[in-house]
Amino acid sequence: MKVVVTGGAGFLGYHIAQKINRITDFKNCTFFDIAPFETGDYDKDISCIYGDVRDKKQMDEMMKDTDIVIHCAAALPLWKKKDIYETNIDGTRIVLDSSLKNKVNRVIHISSTAVYGVPDVHPLYESHPRHGVGPYGESKVKAEEICEEYRKKGLPVCILRPKSFIGTARLGVFQILYDWVESGVKIPIIGNGKNRYQLFEVEDLVDAILLASTLPLEKINDTFNVGAKEFKTVNEDVGAMCEYAGTGARVMGTPASLIKPVLRLFELMNISPLYKWIYGTADTDSYVSIEKAEKQLGWIPKYSNSDALIRSYKWYLENKHTIQQGTGVTHRIAWKQGILALFKKFL
Repeated sequence: MKVVVTGGAGFLGYHIAQKINRITDFKNCTFFDIAPFETGDYDKDISCIYGDVRDKKQMDEMMKDTDIVIHCAAALPLWKKKDIYETNIDGTRIVLDSSLKNKVNRVIHISSTAVYGVPDVHPLYESHPRHGVGPYGESKVKAEEICEEYRKKGLPVCILRPKSFIGTARLGVFQILYDWVESGVKIPIIGNGKNRYQLFEVEDLVDAILLASTLPLEKINDTFNVGAKEFKTVNEDVGAMCEYAGTGARVMGTPASLIKPVLRLFELMNISPLYKWIYGTADTDSYVSIEKAEKQLGWIPKYSNSDALIRSYKWYLENKHTIQQGTGVTHRIAWKQGILALFKKFL
């Protein structure tokens, strides 16, 4: 069974590579990405190649004799608007079109709960209206619409909508949190921290992807929310990580009505790595129902929010000396803190 993974060099692609042999031999797997691969992180039998989902000719060639496509490739919110739209919308259409032409058995499309925007009701079910915030959220909504279009053309497409997922090798914006916790400073939370904010351990996401790759088509040709089953308030979950760290770091609430406009200004000035969807939802409840995935896919998440945070933090401590700074293009590099580093000095 041949499997193609787009976005294979990213955080999720890396974790899929560690378990892909559960459903097929490593030698039957092609991982491709526009970003470079850390080849030592991948089994030697996996084919790791440069690829761009916007290249129609390459995608047509890639999908020949392919059984399963796991479509993870996506431009993150800090990319330029043009690249976000081209990669997340046009790229998704090209991947699906090539899959249909080559009679791929199924496509697993990794979407995001960012398609829900900033809703005022919880939990969120798959039928909730989609209102993407910013170019990234908007592009994810459009990509899902393309998936639904290709379902009607006969291509089985499983859409997974994960909450923000973390785990070993997860850096990006979370590395900033880990750095502050390790430093023992106060951890400013937007709002009072009493809101419930669901996260997700990447290993649980990979389990959902592998299930969707092997279950009968009638079960997976649908849309599913996936996230942690057990989660508490932001204060409690981040507090559990601070307690584990034992550095003296502790959660500190802040007035959301004052902080959000300031963060928006910093974002516009390009001096902060935090983008609108992060700080726009940070003080509100944010969680989805995972009942559909549990019942229809038989999927059972193993890790709670606090489990995921602590596991990721432990990995950070063990590997921090090898971590390189980046620009926010991938979750596998540490993002520059910008003006946030200045505020850290006073906390």
